[in-house]
Amino acid sequence: MKLMRLALAAPLVLAIVACGQSVEQRAGPGIPQLPPPVSTEGDFGSNLQAALIAAKNGDTIVLPEGTFTLTDPLSLDVGGVTVRGAGQDKTILDFTNQAGAGEGLLVTSDDVTLMDFAVRNTKGDGIKSKGADRITYRYLTVEWTGEPKETNGAYGVYPVESRDVLVENVTVRGASDAGIYVGQSSNIVVRNSIVEFNVAGIEIENSTGADVYGNIARNNTGGILVFDLPDLPVGDGNSTRIFNNQILANNTRNFAPEGNIVASVPSGTGVIIMANRNVHIYGNTFDNNRSAQVLISAYSLPFTDASYNPLPREIVVRGNTYGAGGNDPQGMLAPLAQAIGGALPPIVWDGVTSWPGAAPQDVNLVIGEAPEIGFLNFGVGAYPLDPAALRPSPERPVASAPPAEPAAIVLPQLK
Repeated sequence: MKLMRLALAAPLVLAIVACGQSVEQRAGPGIPQLPPPVSTEGDFGSNLQAALIAAKNGDTIVLPEGTFTLTDPLSLDVGGVTVRGAGQDKTILDFTNQAGAGEGLLVTSDDVTLMDFAVRNTKGDGIKSKGADRITYRYLTVEWTGEPKETNGAYGVYPVESRDVLVENVTVRGASDAGIYVGQSSNIVVRNSIVEFNVAGIEIENSTGADVYGNIARNNTGGILVFDLPDLPVGDGNSTRIFNNQILANNTRNFAPEGNIVASVPSGTGVIIMANRNVHIYGNTFDNNRSAQVLISAYSLPFTDASYNPLPREIVVRGNTYGAGGNDPQGMLAPLAQAIGGALPPIVWDGVTSWPGAAPQDVNLVIGEAPEIGFLNFGVGAYPLDPAALRPSPERPVASAPPAEPAAIVLPQLK
């Protein structure tokens, strides 16, 4: 038994060492000499903000090792800048005493790289970038310490309205909305990251072209969400691949503030696809998600956006591995599950094919799992929900034309 424990521990130790290695260890041949770190004399937050204001395209701002208490948010609006700490467990920007409710760091410029530091206990979002093309988040930690609570900031890592987004080797804990959220953006890679104890682990919303892979989503309310919502400047979210992720024990209570869209996410859901198009879910490992491993759903609230389609369309679920789950459905799934005996199979579809004022549509779902992997169509038909009209069925839908898998995302900052 002792040998087995050592064998299991060795990969974990190696992973911890790799994540915690210093900037110097990762810097390879061809990396220029780094400038001196931001001074810790006087008010470090003021010194850092002054460096961000004075930065020029091509500069690297180096953060020293240590834990630094900041009371004011930071901002960067200069393109082509790298902000680099000594390691995500060595440089910690602590906003516990932050004044106001803003984010920790806001980036509004292109070609920015953020790496090797941590942001802790912001009153608002952890790190946000808006309109920042070719943004890179790498080897970062964003967390809210203590028990999950609705007063935590909404988003940990939050790129929005951007193109060519890379989020890799990032850890987020405790966000009251989503740990890693990418919204109204295109050409996105989220990989090799850990999200835990958030309401949503990873959320791709109203975005086009996203690869989400190699991540660990555990102990969130919902593991990975792909949504499309009405009445936003960018709509028709489509073409996302969710593959080779570990989606485990996402059974944390939902602690989102009332009124947030994710406040309706049932605790215990692995992946949720809502009103999005051309989403492929494959090669993932699901285990111990108590409500459902994969939930495919229409947008259920009234809307006035004439261009909005609330149905999930061209969804492919294939080649995943499923452990235990579905044995204790929560939230809106609880009464529906009770109507069929109390438990849910790994893959659940609400069965909605139309909405008020629209004709029924072919949603073209492909459930490509082995026959023994359970599937349930609740047979809702249309919202608003009429429990008396439910027609639950284990029969898998027949796809009219299996949708082609989106091409792999290629980012210019990785060339």
